[in-house]
Amino acid sequence: MMTALRRILISGASIAGPALAYWMNRSGWEVTVVERAPELRTGGQNIDIRGAGREVARRMGVEEEIRARNTHEVGTQFIGTRGQAVASFPAGRDDTGGATAELEILRGELSRVLFDLTKDHVAYRFGTTIRSLDERRTNIQVTFDDGTEERFDLVVIAEGMRSRTRRLIFPGTDPVVSKNMSTAYLTIPRTPDDTDWWRWYSATGGRSITLRPDNLGTIRATLSYPTRGDEGAATDDDPSRVRAALRERFADAGWQAPRVLREMAHADELYLDRVGQVHLDTWHHGRVALVGDAAYCASPLSGMGTTLSLVGAYVLAGELGRSIDIETALQRYEEILRPFVTRAQDLPPGTPRLANPRSLAGRAIFHGVMRAAASRVGRRLTAGLFRPPADAFKLPDYE
Repeated sequence: MMTALRRILISGASIAGPALAYWMNRSGWEVTVVERAPELRTGGQNIDIRGAGREVARRMGVEEEIRARNTHEVGTQFIGTRGQAVASFPAGRDDTGGATAELEILRGELSRVLFDLTKDHVAYRFGTTIRSLDERRTNIQVTFDDGTEERFDLVVIAEGMRSRTRRLIFPGTDPVVSKNMSTAYLTIPRTPDDTDWWRWYSATGGRSITLRPDNLGTIRATLSYPTRGDEGAATDDDPSRVRAALRERFADAGWQAPRVLREMAHADELYLDRVGQVHLDTWHHGRVALVGDAAYCASPLSGMGTTLSLVGAYVLAGELGRSIDIETALQRYEEILRPFVTRAQDLPPGTPRLANPRSLAGRAIFHGVMRAAASRVGRRLTAGLFRPPADAFKLPDYE
């Protein structure tokens, strides 16, 4: 008698979700992925793949495709008040180093790579969300937003930092820890004056403007500023109110602020987010598990978000493939991965305030430190400054 395939439902089709779908399908599970958006979301900003995350990409066979979609960013420059480069840091030349990693790709581009890798073997359902979860002795019954019901052996939430589905298993808790900064993300036209450097300009008041190249002929811009608590939260759904607030806040910022604010009026994508991390005592409850940002977002400040998503998906699938008992597999997943997550979330002291000075004197000191760090001697002394702990983890071999 043939044993029925075990069924897994994954909620989220960004990075962690499709990556987990790939490995679970490889392990012989029947995989379904649901995604709130009506279609694959191909927008988003620059992300990097480092260390253990890059090794996962190799094992998935997509490293070269990611390289082919590289943003071509050549490094990071800190910009002075006259638009001059104060300090320049070339892109990394290995798996982990550099403020600009060797492998830089747009979030939407990586999502497309992983979707294309899995779409012929995984059932994707867009425009679908989970309404409720009812755990039974041998399975979990899922009710979707259209009222239909299905049973699965396991449900994994692979959504973002502010996952709504996470509340179904951890009601009444908010695991998001604010880093007292908000960032607006948008895409603007490229001009002849733009370069292939990631250009970072610090205005007074803790504000910053960055411009980054992409492989699509446009520029990815950010506007960041200090906030406290829920101020500037991503729940503001009124684009006109967001634009007005940003225009007021950055009107006197200098450098490329007038250009970014002007283009903001026509930007198709404008996303305002409160920078934070997710801290949970456990990443699973019964037959429901969390992976990626929904479980342990380390924030964009860490340079580790994509790596944690890829590695987390790999380890979770590996442990589920190794053990018949789901509870044992989920416990092992946490035991193996948590030390790595803890290191990734341990940001340098003073982050993000030190990199976003509030006064003219503070900006001068910051630029002086960056100038010294970018010198030949300084690069040797500060080799770890732009080196996240992405290689501080040895991937298990589940083959």
